Amino acid sequence: MTTLLKNGRIIDPANGRDEIGDLLLVDGKIAATSTKPPADAETVDCTGQIIAPGLIDLHVHLREPGQSAKETIATGTQAAAAGGFTTVVCMPNTSPSIDNPSVVAWVQDKAAAEGCVNVYVTGAITKGISGEELAPIGSLKKAGVVALTDDGKCVQNHELMRRALEYARMFGLVVMDHCQEYNLVGKGVMHEGAVSTQLGLPGWPAIGEEIIVARNAQLAELTGTSIHCQHLSAAGSVRILREARSRGVPLSGEICPHHIALTDESIRGYNTNFKMNPPLRSQAHVEALIEGVADGAITILASDHAPHCGYEKEVEFDQAPFGILGLETELGLFLDLLVHKRKAIDLPRLIQLYTENPAKLLGLDRGTLSIGAVADVTIIDPGLEWTVDKEQSASRSRNTPFHGWELKGRATRTIVAGKTVWSV
Repeated sequence: MTTLLKNGRIIDPANGRDEIGDLLLVDGKIAATSTKPPADAETVDCTGQIIAPGLIDLHVHLREPGQSAKETIATGTQAAAAGGFTTVVCMPNTSPSIDNPSVVAWVQDKAAAEGCVNVYVTGAITKGISGEELAPIGSLKKAGVVALTDDGKCVQNHELMRRALEYARMFGLVVMDHCQEYNLVGKGVMHEGAVSTQLGLPGWPAIGEEIIVARNAQLAELTGTSIHCQHLSAAGSVRILREARSRGVPLSGEICPHHIALTDESIRGYNTNFKMNPPLRSQAHVEALIEGVADGAITILASDHAPHCGYEKEVEFDQAPFGILGLETELGLFLDLLVHKRKAIDLPRLIQLYTENPAKLLGLDRGTLSIGAVADVTIIDPGLEWTVDKEQSASRSRNTPFHGWELKGRATRTIVAGKTVWSV
């Protein structure tokens, strides 16, 4: 199986490569271009497009086991491929939760049988994601998890979190944290501010996130364990992250596209597709997030892909579940907003935030075009204009606020281990 990608702009941040050239894929590996391809090799003209390492999304909810009405591993990975992602890292807040080796094995087997992209599994920090008792961290590591997280919930007991971090360090695992202080957040369903007051909806204050980010900075420094703060939304979180990283604290953070594409003003129509956790915040917070990406405080981009059934969202705003789809729109949104419109970062930096950085954080053998590496490749047309159509989504769900948006830039071909799994 041989494929020759010709005349593309090869951007490989892990190797400091940015040049026009060809990339040869032979039997699922990156090969030296000096190798003579066979006469029957597939040739793909990539003129005007980017040839990048396969993109990685380290924050995805595939919903299996137990919630297959929302999404399955098959449909979720198809959505990932359509978004240009060759690797996804799935969250453990399933039914049952991924808090023991048997559930890890079930997900791995299901992904091997039905997934069209690489699926890495995270394990829960606590049993049942209840925040009360540590999950068997050593057993989870042996089963193959790449990180620990109670995503969807947040460990409130600081002593328990400290012990989790100490165990995680023993087994070489990163801890990813959904930063939410329950007492401060209360029953909040949207950003606390003028808009929440006008709409009569309970407010979710920014400090409800920031105070846990501050805790994580302290605990990461104390234990030496790497903590990754998920889906950051608040200006204070970026400040804390920036300060901690400047001192060498092993703390990192990610942002999702909806937190810079939208604000709390979007909720005025009470559309539940704009309800997410953490919530959409004010423009001042958006500016701080973009600044954090531009200056390097934030090192990873992700989706927090969170599918829900239509009937679940068709209720009053404060009764609807949090979360939206993200896999198929995130690359286009970040290209459009960060690169084209705001010019906050350039294309090589965007690729780095989706490849080298997440691979390095979790110790994955992905995110590079080095000779001999697995041939996971994403081809991107940064100038391609397209319109989001939720009815064309590969996901089982349709809960997106971006239906009808016109974007510039998207993946045109997704290649996993040398095999094209999606193309426009």
